[in-house]
Amino acid sequence: MTDTLIPAAIDEATAATDQTDAATAASYVDRHGARRALPDAAAEAQVRADDRTHVFHSWSAQAMIDPLPIASGDGATFRDYQGNAYLDFSSQLVNLNLGHQHPDLVAAIQEQAGRLATIQPSMANDVRGELARRIAEVAPGDLDKVFFTNGGADANEYAVRMAREVTGRRKVLSMYRSYHGGTATAISLTGDPRRWRNEPSDGSVAHFLGPYPYRSSFHAESAEQETERALAHLEQVITLEGASTIAAIIIETVVGTNGVLVPPPGYLQGVRALADEYGIVYIADEVMVGFGRIGEWFAVNHFGVTPDLITFAKGVNSGYAPLGGVVISDRIASHFDTVAFMGGLTYSGHPLACAPGVATFEVFERDGILERVRDLGARVVGPRLAELAEKHPSVGEVRGLGLFWAIELVRDRETREPFVPFNAAGADAAPMGRVAAACKQAGLWPFVHFNRLHVAPPLVISEEDLVRGLDIIDAALDVADAEVGA
Repeated sequence: MTDTLIPAAIDEATAATDQTDAATAASYVDRHGARRALPDAAAEAQVRADDRTHVFHSWSAQAMIDPLPIASGDGATFRDYQGNAYLDFSSQLVNLNLGHQHPDLVAAIQEQAGRLATIQPSMANDVRGELARRIAEVAPGDLDKVFFTNGGADANEYAVRMAREVTGRRKVLSMYRSYHGGTATAISLTGDPRRWRNEPSDGSVAHFLGPYPYRSSFHAESAEQETERALAHLEQVITLEGASTIAAIIIETVVGTNGVLVPPPGYLQGVRALADEYGIVYIADEVMVGFGRIGEWFAVNHFGVTPDLITFAKGVNSGYAPLGGVVISDRIASHFDTVAFMGGLTYSGHPLACAPGVATFEVFERDGILERVRDLGARVVGPRLAELAEKHPSVGEVRGLGLFWAIELVRDRETREPFVPFNAAGADAAPMGRVAAACKQAGLWPFVHFNRLHVAPPLVISEEDLVRGLDIIDAALDVADAEVGA
């Protein structure tokens, strides 16, 4: 029988695991199951050669990158073939919520593979049904059904398809500061520069400016003004685009890659009210912030708002197998009671992906993960980042919730000139590269985007490692201070 861990005891369990890890830190298990010593130059050379010769990487000029070969990972740490250990302060792509090689998730996949490795989505399956039920139980309001996808991009694709079918309208509104995925409609919804070279794609998308109090587009002087003016802007966009043409508004509940932008009080409730007034479907993109990232199952629960559709992926099973989905309200789902939904995927609700999803719920409940995230965010991360903001002239603002924060770097606190320009590349981006390099040299792998460092470690990170990681960032910010002449 597995012992139940109370939130305060999880650090003790992590420490015990770390003692075991220390004995194996100088080794790794290769793909044949053999344990090999680190460093392993020959294995690293082979991995690098295969990658550089045959793997085509996303979002990259192929000849301009040199991916780091990784030998192993455990908890909040991963190691390269030279034996260097890195604290994973990006949770890979903000998806590794329960950390590397969590034993419960690994066991769930192994057990599922041993009894039923796959079954087509048109048949009922125990683990798929249980995961859908558990998701519905923690979703707000009447969001009671789940359509499973292979990841976040296709979750957003299908949510938009549902909204268009139900409303009979085509257009979708999304924020400029957003990322919704790399597929056709999802990249059109995306507001950041990755959209530019993929246009034209879905021409029925219009963008609007969301709230961003630190760099207010609305000349707001308070959070209340930012909410009021951002909502007035959104309503004006609805009017000018034609309310009768708009199927959906899609919003990341907390904007992720594009800034960790926490909506000011009342904003999401205002979006809900506008959607209701104009008959528009409200889609909450929770691909990055769902499943505990800010200390809630779904981030909308923190803000007390109920959307019509929620999209998810990443943290639902920590990326141990490809899985995403759409949580659907009764109003949307009932449309398809007698009308066929024209969409599907061969691997929708794949058992090997759903099994670690069910295990994720069990781990969260047993180990008090949500409570732990809220505690660490409020007691450790928030206060420490506030100290860094006071200490380092290069820090313009810190913001976030739970274990999801951004440190926005500037060249001048008065003018708020960004540390590097928007969408900087090459020499323009080099100052941020030097800050990131300082983190890596000290044993921390950061999440860097434009002029920001994001803090997004696995939710199971020990408090000791969390503090150590923040200490490393503190030292790296000395590099940023030097860049701005402070």
